[in-house]
This record gives sequence, C-alpha cells and structure tokens, in this order.
Amino acid sequence: MIIVEAIEKYFGNVHAVRGVSFELAPGQITGLLGPNGAGKTTTIRMIVGYYMPDRGRVLIEGKDTRTAGAAARARVGYMPESTPLYSEMRAEEYLDYRARLFGMKRALRRQRVATVCDRCGLGKLATRRIGALSKGYRQRVGLASALLHDPPVLVLDEPTNGLDPTQIVEVRALVRELSKERTMLVSSHILPEVERLCDRVIVMSGGRVCADGHPWEVGRGSATDSQEYVVECRLGDQVNEALLLERWARVPFVQSIERRGENRGEWASYLIKSKAGGPDLREAIAAGAVHCGALVRELRRVEVSLEVVFSRLLAGEDARGGTGEGAAKP
Repeated sequence: MIIVEAIEKYFGNVHAVRGVSFELAPGQITGLLGPNGAGKTTTIRMIVGYYMPDRGRVLIEGKDTRTAGAAARARVGYMPESTPLYSEMRAEEYLDYRARLFGMKRALRRQRVATVCDRCGLGKLATRRIGALSKGYRQRVGLASALLHDPPVLVLDEPTNGLDPTQIVEVRALVRELSKERTMLVSSHILPEVERLCDRVIVMSGGRVCADGHPWEVGRGSATDSQEYVVECRLGDQVNEALLLERWARVPFVQSIERRGENRGEWASYLIKSKAGGPDLREAIAAGAVHCGALVRELRRVEVSLEVVFSRLLAGEDARGGTGEGAAKP
C-alpha cells in the first residue's frame, strides 16, 4: 500500500508539488497523468525515495520514506522511463548484477533471476546481449529488474513507451497479471493506453491533484454535465417520425434531437442531447420509441474519452490560474 499525505516539494523558488494526497491499495492499477511540468515525475521520485518531501510524508507498506528510508525503498520496484541497462551485458548477467546490488546470496540470485525471466517472458533471449534485443524485450528486462526482490509495490514510468502494438498488448497483459498481488502506480502520456490498463486515474496539474477516480467516472464527468445519446430505430410504414420526435422532445431534460447521416432503408439514427444536470435518459428514450411503435436496434450513451476529459481538466485549471513546476514560490 502507498499512502501519500499532503506532500510538498520546492526547488529553490519553484513550488513543484503542492499538497498532493492519495492512497493506493493492492490489486489495483493506478495511472498518474499530467502534462509536462505538472509535478508527476517529482511526485513519483518522492514515492520511490529519490527525493524527500519538504512537507508531508510518504508511507510504503507502513514505512515512512523519511524516517525508514531503506526499509521503504526495499518494498518498491521502480522502472523509470529510461531504464539504465548495460547494452554489452547479457540480460541474465545484468539481472544477476542487479540482484547482487540487493545483497542476495548466489543461490537466491539464481532462483530470482530465473523466476523473473520466466515471469517477464524473456525465455531464451535472456542469454542474448541487451543491445541486441528489441525495444519491447529491453522493456521486459527493465521490468524484470524491478521485480528481482519481489516488491509489494511497483512504480512504472511509461512502461509501453516506444513499443509496437503487439508488444503493448503483451506488456499490458503482464502488468495486469502482476497487479493482482501488488500495489501498482503507472505514469504514462498515452491516454488510450491508460484508459485500457488502469482501474483508477489521478490527474495532476500545477503541482496539484485535479481529478481522481475510475477512468469511466472521470471520463463521464460530473452529474451536472450534459449527456449525448445515440439511438437507431426502424420506422416503417406504421411509425410517424414527426410524432416520435415530438415524443422524445417532451422527455424532461432533452435539449435537442438531430438526425445522424442518411436513412438506411427503414432505419434512422438520431443524436439526442440532454440539458446539464439531468438523469440518465435511456429508459425514457426507449419508452418513447416503443410507444410510437418504433423498433430500437441501438441505444447508447456517448462516453467521453479520457483524452477529451484530460484536455478539459487542464483547460479548467488554466482558467483558474493553475501553474506548473515553473511557478514561483509564494
């Protein structure tokens, strides 16, 4: 478990992190998002013990990174965006070298190297020089090195950066498997990947947390936001389209109805927009269609992508005067 309590960080007169707090539980993958200068890298470095917070504290499995730094760091596996690999070494040699840095005895080193190579799918490639491996397999070596000491907490910075689609799917599946028994924090700029991978997202801007929740909840926005619905139905000779549109228009909180594209035979598609603050209108829309004798083939609420919400959040922070890591100390 990771507990971050009101941490602050200054670099001279630059106020990089401003009162950030959150808790991460095992069995969950949390994505940490933010634009350049948002403070997320500084936050990660405070979590893994590279920086000490100027105020507040970080607890890793109950160990304070300030007062019990060695014990806290021993519980964290960290894979930075640019993993410091030695290209002239074979993958298994590099992992053995890293295991020695952890103080493991020879027998335990062999066991752990074999275990992480198998877990990360290195196979026979573990005997090849790291410089001869593809980007995807170098990422696997970096992840294997973070797992050597079997830490209960994993912090991964851009784990799928630079990978091809097949490698991304493989690394995503591996991260999912590893998260079942660990607390997992992932930082990434690839928002669609975060949406697929993470159970929770924390968005930072100006050194602060500006959103925190499940990707679907964050993507949907607040209850005061307007919603859009797509409905496709068959009109036929027995259905009066004008009456159908009138019926939908009388549904409380409906703001507008727009036909989408051209008719496909008897089938017609509509985009219905609701007013802000309204409830879910899908049942009322379906009931209106049934009342008019229209057969509904599709009815769904349009979900806003994380990318769109991310842009809206940052625009809102800018409008409120939010600043990034370049902000001067007050």
